[in-house]
Amino acid sequence: MFKRIGVMMVVVSVIMAFAAPFAGAADFPEKDITLIVPWSAGGGTDTLARALVKNAKQHLGVNVNVVNKTGGMGAVGMGDGANSRPDGYTVTMITTQLSTYRLMGLADLSYRDFDLLMLLNRSMGVIAVKADAPWQTMQDLIDYAKENPGKLTVGHTGAGGAWHLAMASLATENDVEFTYVPFDGAAPSRTALLGGHVDVVPAGVDELLQLYQSGQIRVLAIAADERHPAMPDVPTYAEAGFPSDPISDWRGLAVAKGTPQDVLDVLVDGFKACFEDQEFKDLAAELAIPLIYKGPEDFKQFLIGMEKTLEPALKAVDLLNPIE
Repeated sequence: MFKRIGVMMVVVSVIMAFAAPFAGAADFPEKDITLIVPWSAGGGTDTLARALVKNAKQHLGVNVNVVNKTGGMGAVGMGDGANSRPDGYTVTMITTQLSTYRLMGLADLSYRDFDLLMLLNRSMGVIAVKADAPWQTMQDLIDYAKENPGKLTVGHTGAGGAWHLAMASLATENDVEFTYVPFDGAAPSRTALLGGHVDVVPAGVDELLQLYQSGQIRVLAIAADERHPAMPDVPTYAEAGFPSDPISDWRGLAVAKGTPQDVLDVLVDGFKACFEDQEFKDLAAELAIPLIYKGPEDFKQFLIGMEKTLEPALKAVDLLNPIE
């Protein structure tokens, strides 16, 4: 009889050993989740992240705490996210720069190092100068740049970023030269513009809206097919006399590669509920953050297409140096 009991205990132990991981996943999440934002506090990515997770406890059952990890054009934070434990407790806000690292030869890091959750937004780019700057229009700016090669300083969020490429493409198309000054996020580039440390800042509508509304900056043009309702007096590139720039900024969520599928399902459903939260949508509209949702597979296809779009743009500005 004791032998039979011993055999049964072994069988039960084996069953529990196999069942334990699934039980843990079924209970996920049991503690707060960390959301890595690879850019500085106060920038557009940080603002979007904090707005998204404000009511996370209602939708995921736990809080989601934003942690800013800056540096390396976002590679520090995104690299930490890719190398985190694949247990679902570390989520990373991935951004446009992730599509450029391998193409530029900067790091062997791309969307392939993550399990994707969702695309959150794509931002339309604008070009801004300080309110008291001498350039009233985009044409004024380009004319000045032609007469003074390299004198205009452009603050941006890193070589190969969406807004750097937007300005570099503009420079190439119009045969002008800018001097580029990189920052770790939109917030410090805005500060530099207001302080007179740079002449021009390209960024998303959402990242410059408050400065525009307060009259501290002048926005010269927007890269869109039509004017933005939050900036009705700002002409499109075409209206300003320049071709529209298709390069835009994007942001999404991902976790470390190898995260269990049932944990991924919980995260996808939970963050989608955060995305659909009316308070988040209202705040996004107020801040002029253009939302666009794509689930994991559609997000992947979007990123495949993004790399194809960026490759010729990087080549045009001599930044294409792909890691094979």
